[in-house]
Amino acid sequence: MSAFDELARRNREYADSGSLALPNPMPKTGVLIVTCMDPRVEPAGFLGIEQNDALVVRNAGGRVNDGTIFDIALVLSLRRVVAGTDGPPLEVAIVHHTQCGSSFLANDDFRQGFAARTRLADADLQAAAVVDPHLTVRADVQRLRSSPLLDDGVAVSGHVLDLQTGRVETVLSATSQFAVARTVD
Repeated sequence: MSAFDELARRNREYADSGSLALPNPMPKTGVLIVTCMDPRVEPAGFLGIEQNDALVVRNAGGRVNDGTIFDIALVLSLRRVVAGTDGPPLEVAIVHHTQCGSSFLANDDFRQGFAARTRLADADLQAAAVVDPHLTVRADVQRLRSSPLLDDGVAVSGHVLDLQTGRVETVLSATSQFAVARTVD
């Protein structure tokens, strides 16, 4: 028996329940969440989101990388086709968390062994570590806000989930890259 078999059984219950997704692929809240793949960091649980409330992109550490930026740029383009250009910008909420497993990438022995096994660059792996989520979420918000693939159709915010308390702290409020650029001029 596969570990996935129980999940497949649950899927059959879901399919038979009549709870299938709504036809509009855009989230009701206008939020896209970027967060960690850690199973303790489940947006449905800690944010109370339900089906079709938000888009969720998950990866190791919840880091903004080239793949994340591609996903968000694609969503923005699809949103324009589905919903048009009217309405508020899509808010991308980047949520890092305490006690992140990606912090092991800051350990030289672990990182170098992983780099040797995967042939990934040691420096890239070290940069991906979430040791201080307050610092990394700020860096990721800045990276996303400065991406040339995004425009004023997106606003970006940064948050940290404390796994001990279950509370989410807003580190950077939602602003677009263009609002930031205008305030700098």
